[in-house]
Amino acid sequence: MKKILVLFLILLLSLPLTSCKANLQKFTDYSFNSFDTLTTIIGFETQREIFDANCTKIKEWLSEYHKLYDIYKSYKGVTNLYTLNRSQGKAVKVDNKIIDLLLYSMELYLKTDGKLNVAMGSVLSIWHDYRDNGLENPENATLPEKSALQEAALHINFDDVVIDSKAQTVLIKDKKLTLDVGAIAKGYAAQKIAKQMEAAGMTGYILNIGGNVNIIGNRPDGEKWSIGIENPDKQNDNAYIEQLKLSNSMSLVTSGSYQRFYTVNGKNYHHIIDSATLYPAEYFASVSVLCEDSALADGLSTALFCLPYEDGKKLLQGFNNVHALWVTADGNILYSDDFKNYAVQ
Repeated sequence: MKKILVLFLILLLSLPLTSCKANLQKFTDYSFNSFDTLTTIIGFETQREIFDANCTKIKEWLSEYHKLYDIYKSYKGVTNLYTLNRSQGKAVKVDNKIIDLLLYSMELYLKTDGKLNVAMGSVLSIWHDYRDNGLENPENATLPEKSALQEAALHINFDDVVIDSKAQTVLIKDKKLTLDVGAIAKGYAAQKIAKQMEAAGMTGYILNIGGNVNIIGNRPDGEKWSIGIENPDKQNDNAYIEQLKLSNSMSLVTSGSYQRFYTVNGKNYHHIIDSATLYPAEYFASVSVLCEDSALADGLSTALFCLPYEDGKKLLQGFNNVHALWVTADGNILYSDDFKNYAVQ
C-alpha cells in the first residue's frame, strides 16, 4: 500500500485529568494487521476494558476495508480489488465501499489533472517488483526498462474503468489496466472509520493508520492535540520539522521519499511515481497535507508530491480549508497560506 509511516504523535498529556474528567486515563493500542502498516489507536476512557472493546470494533472495521482494497491477495467470501483486477473485461459486482472509493478517486483524478490516478497499477507493479528485488538483492538492484514502463503506461486511463453505482458493478474495459489504490486507500478508510467512531460515541481518540493521522474528538482536558511532522532528513538531530496543535476532526497525512525506497548505483528510488515521467517524483523530500478529510489529505499529498511548488499551491486553491507543507530535497520548508496558524510558535 502507499507511503510511509512519516508522522509521530507528540502527546503532552498529564494523568489523571482533573475535575469532571478526573477518572479518564490515556490508553494506547498497536496493530500491524491491516494495510501492511502500523495502526496506532490512542484514546481516553475510564477503564481499559472500555478502550479495548472500542479498539476491537475499530480493528474489525479496518480489517474489512483492508480486505476489500487489497490488490495482492484474495479472501474467502470477499470480492475485492485483487478479484476485480483479474476480471478480464467483465463487469463485477462489488461492495459499495469499493464503488464509493473509486468514485471519490475519479473525482480527485479529475481535480488533480491525473496526478492522483488509481488506474496506474500496470506501472506501479513494475516498480514494486524491481524495488522488492533491489531490497532483497541490493548488489543486483536495477531500474525498470523505460520501454516496459512506456508500454505499461498505455494502460492507465481511468476512463477505461466503468463504475455503475446503480448495478453496483465495476467494468475494467482495458484488460491490461489494473487498479492500485495505495495513494488513497488508508486515508479513505481512516476517514470512514473516524465517522463510525463518532457515531458510536468514541471521542477523545486519535487514529493513526500508517501515518494517516485522524483526530476524533477533542482532548478531555480541553487542550489541543500535539502532532509532530517527521523530519525527512534522518541525519538531522531534529526529529521533527514542525509541531502542530490540532483540534477535533482534523487529519494530517504526509507523503515522503525517505522510507520506502531502494538504491541503484548510489541513488535512491522511492515509491511515489509521477505519471508524467513514469519515474519517482523528484520535487520534494516530503509533502504534508492538513484538512478535515483524511481521504482528501491522502490523495492530495501524493498529487502535490508530483507537482512543482507553485503548481501545487495553485492546485490547493481549488479546495477549501486545505493546507500543505513541502520539504525540498535540500531541507527548505515551504508553506501554503495559513498552514503556520496550526504550528506551535
